[in-house]
Amino acid sequence: MESRIIELEIKASFAEDMLDELNRTIFRQQQQIDLLASEIKALRDQVRNTQPGEQRSLRDEIPPHY
Repeated sequence: MESRIIELEIKASFAEDMLDELNRTIFRQQQQIDLLASEIKALRDQVRNTQPGEQRSLRDEIPPHY
């Protein structure tokens, strides 16, 4: 009986550790999502603020490796 209780305690401990690790992972992912969302917002604002008649050089369209 005692060995079964010890086994259950060990399993519960591993489960708690795994839950803590998953919570940390979710927290980091949420931080990354928030950062990406703010970058997308900044890009949208930048596109909205661009003048429609603004002259653009074709060099702006060429990828950097050319």
